[in-house]
Amino acid sequence: MRAPQPVTVWYDGACPLCLREIALMRRLDRAGRIRFIDAAKGDASCPLDRAVLLSRFHAQENGVMLSGAAAFAAMWRAIPLLRPLGLLARLPVFAALFERAYLAFLKVRPQLQRLLA
Repeated sequence: MRAPQPVTVWYDGACPLCLREIALMRRLDRAGRIRFIDAAKGDASCPLDRAVLLSRFHAQENGVMLSGAAAFAAMWRAIPLLRPLGLLARLPVFAALFERAYLAFLKVRPQLQRLLA
């Protein structure tokens, strides 16, 4: 049995809110199952256009590129404590609910960023 591939997560390192979230995920990822890449850095390996990559949260799980709530769910599945939530997010009804919540979050993200800056 081979070890699972790490989940790759691209995040906006210029966003104070994103930095806090990623810092928490790094602390929870004790097994090193997630590869974090700051997409705001010019030298970051970006599989998508940088503007697209920074417009939504993106992750790659088992070679599949995901965005939005699905990307968060992939990250959660890599962390034992959050894995149940990530597995729940695979169910269509929960995937749709999480995506709606993520879209609502995107609308308030700029205001939250200003509060944390």
